[in-house]
Amino acid sequence: MKISGYVLTLLLLFMLTGCTDAPDRNYLLKRIENDVNAGNLKKAITLADSLKKVYPGNSRIVHKADSLSQIAERIAIDFSVTGELIASQLERHVGKFTPEDQAKWEKTGWLEYRVINGEKRYFKRAASNLKLIKNFHLGQANRDSLITTDPNTVSRIKHSENIINSSDKLASPAAPVEIDITYTIKVKPDVVPEGETVRCWLPFPKENHPRQSEVYLLLVSNENFIISPDSVTHRTIYMETKAEKGLPVIFRISCRYQSHGQYFDPANIKILPYNKSSSLYKEYTSEQLPQICFTENVRHLADSLAGSEEDQYKIVKKIYYWFCQNILWTAAPEYSIMPIIPEYVIHNERGDCGMQTFLFMSMLRYKGIPVKWQSGWMVPPGDETPHDWCEVYYEGTGWVPTDLYFGLQNSNNIKTREFYISGIDSYRFIVNDDVSGNLYPEKKFLRSDPFDFQRGEVVWKGGNLYFDKWNYEMKIDYKTK
Repeated sequence: MKISGYVLTLLLLFMLTGCTDAPDRNYLLKRIENDVNAGNLKKAITLADSLKKVYPGNSRIVHKADSLSQIAERIAIDFSVTGELIASQLERHVGKFTPEDQAKWEKTGWLEYRVINGEKRYFKRAASNLKLIKNFHLGQANRDSLITTDPNTVSRIKHSENIINSSDKLASPAAPVEIDITYTIKVKPDVVPEGETVRCWLPFPKENHPRQSEVYLLLVSNENFIISPDSVTHRTIYMETKAEKGLPVIFRISCRYQSHGQYFDPANIKILPYNKSSSLYKEYTSEQLPQICFTENVRHLADSLAGSEEDQYKIVKKIYYWFCQNILWTAAPEYSIMPIIPEYVIHNERGDCGMQTFLFMSMLRYKGIPVKWQSGWMVPPGDETPHDWCEVYYEGTGWVPTDLYFGLQNSNNIKTREFYISGIDSYRFIVNDDVSGNLYPEKKFLRSDPFDFQRGEVVWKGGNLYFDKWNYEMKIDYKTK
């Protein structure tokens, strides 16, 4: 007697999930999700692949199962360091240590790991993050110092002072810089079968911001391309091409734009009562689950910091200072494998720029202060990297940029020291002004980054091509106006 493949698949599902009745698709999806969260990745992937075969015509089930399978694979990539390898990495980054030291670091969460398929696996940047964490907790005096000799910091402070001195009472954009960007995505050879179409979305500069203007496309590697409308969440340029055997698939653009800094003197920020019936207020004081959220911990922290203060700018300043004093920048796992990022930041007292911004925005929105996401890249000479920040809305003034990453600058001039609470430098590449928007044209598979868009997205008919399947590179030329 022959048993069909589908029947065998169902039997496998029953054995792995404990189902004895007709298969409940939602139950199976929840079971896969639980296995992913518990680190049972092999089991989760097997279940997800089986579920896709059982319900090939159900697009919702297939998409959800495929997404969970991809998340499981991504967790395995980020948490891939064995116990033997972490020992050598720790010695390289923090020096000699004892097993007791390592146990203490793991217990406090300083050394990040997960149990994957029954074995302890460490975050691929756990050792270098541990060095940052140790230095942060031992270096309070350096953080509070008004003196710095770091050349990048000195240059940034001078640039901030130039923007402050060039700004008028209306906070008009200042200190323009002309920037030429060449951005390349290179898909590794033979990742996609020969002759198959590879589709790619690359970042492209927004034009609807006063700080970013005069955008020109200079070069594009494919004759047929689509630049998304400026009104969409993520500004992209879309291209597609055929894969060739043994060769990388290359997508490249060059563009030019003018970027400005901006500074709002706190003394000139006009603060009026919010129009709470306006669509702007309702939109930008609402949750955007899962990463802009009003969890119990978010509410408690925001209330404890704001206290009885009602002045909007003073609340923002209080919360900003708390981040500078308590939350450390560290490299982050990919956002797609993190269920609730604000909770991670609160619990671990660390996170990268986007993770901190998600918590910051959650706290402000909960307190009734409108705030919106902004991101793309920061592009100061020699330090180009994907970056996230936000803009706070003050009734009577408008949108004011705020960047947690640079914190309080090393200066005894209060305007310079607090520059990034109400100002931003000229070295930005603005691509997004919200999170989790649809790409243009729409992408059907789970994105490599479901929330932000900075590095790009690549896909073929067989599925999403994750970050480990391709490389990206940005080259920049500057011309100060």
